[in-house]
Amino acid sequence: MKWILVLWPSFLVAGVAESLFFTLVNPREFYLFGETVAFSPIATYSIGFFAFWAVCAASSLLTLYLVGRPPRAHPPPVGRHHAHG
Repeated sequence: MKWILVLWPSFLVAGVAESLFFTLVNPREFYLFGETVAFSPIATYSIGFFAFWAVCAASSLLTLYLVGRPPRAHPPPVGRHHAHG
């Protein structure tokens, strides 16, 4: 499988998603399941990035799976012989 088709676009989108998310959410005041997150801001940014990357990679992988293999440009005719005259 061509992992670059999954990992590179998901990396770029994860960077954008993290930037937008942490523009609105302060990592020092981040709550998860009703409790404040006890990680440092850098750790919170890092965990957030890898979480966004995992979700985006799953989306790209699903898209690649659903598209499947492209058909051949011109499949050979089955059971037909062309006479030249």
